[in-house]
Amino acid sequence: SEGVITDDGRIWASLPTIKFLVGQGARVVICSHLGRPDGKKVEKYSLGPVARRLSELLEQEVFFASDCIGQAALDAVNQLADSQVLVLENLRFHSAETSDSDSERLEFATSLASLADYYVGDGFGVLHRKQASVFEIAKVLPSVAGLLVEKELSVLSRLTQTHDSPYTVVLGGSKVSDKLGVIKALLPKVDNLLVGGGMVFTFLAALGYKVGKSLLETSQIETVKGYIGTAKELGVNIVLPTDILMASSFSKDAEYFAAPIEALEDTLLGSSAIGLDIGPESAAHFAQIVAGSHICFWNGPMGVLSSKNSAKEQGRLLGL
Repeated sequence: SEGVITDDGRIWASLPTIKFLVGQGARVVICSHLGRPDGKKVEKYSLGPVARRLSELLEQEVFFASDCIGQAALDAVNQLADSQVLVLENLRFHSAETSDSDSERLEFATSLASLADYYVGDGFGVLHRKQASVFEIAKVLPSVAGLLVEKELSVLSRLTQTHDSPYTVVLGGSKVSDKLGVIKALLPKVDNLLVGGGMVFTFLAALGYKVGKSLLETSQIETVKGYIGTAKELGVNIVLPTDILMASSFSKDAEYFAAPIEALEDTLLGSSAIGLDIGPESAAHFAQIVAGSHICFWNGPMGVLSSKNSAKEQGRLLGL
């Protein structure tokens, strides 16, 4: 069945750019993605509900195309009048959007580009990704940044230039390799660096802890050791969790438990245990540091938020 919107924050965030374009008389064609449908049309990931919610927020009719390329998309675009808005169906219903093949992505981007005269990139969270609707399309069409990107860059500029203290950075997300630039840029500027999410297991491994079958980037262990050494030289407090929420798997029936970092494999699960999140003791400690900070820069989630079952269990064990 078609999905239901539980958080419309990203729609609200896009409104200033969309309203500006509508106010200039532009015919606005919106392309976006939702979930990971792996190149297949999955009804619960349809952007139909997004179009309806956008219509309510803009207080005008928002049209919806059943595909993002092809005849359905072309017909919908051709029917637009000045200042009207169209939402295209989920880009990720086509595998070419995120393909590893440059030529496949370029072909898909060219199809998207045929629907418009200009490209406005306003998806700040994906601008670093080599995806057809972000990377290749900007080569095919004259392109500019949207107002949301401008706002995000303004905030980032303040965060990278501030001298306010205590300054705390919270790093989450799955991979250290995704955060190399963030760590390198901010390490000389901050007082506290709180590390969680999947990337924490590479930090723990760098310090000699056993992490079971948790997500681990062995290729980044030496890099992490370097960051730990640099932090020590700079007097930066790198704060790692003291306990971890572990599980037997990501499944609904998995066994969950919190374990100290010194004993992540010292259970019946042994080396097959998988780390999901920081534990309750660590969550309380992290919260205490954040509450005592003058400025806090949070980048990436702590736990496995993509799994409803594990997220629910994480919330229960963390007392949320």
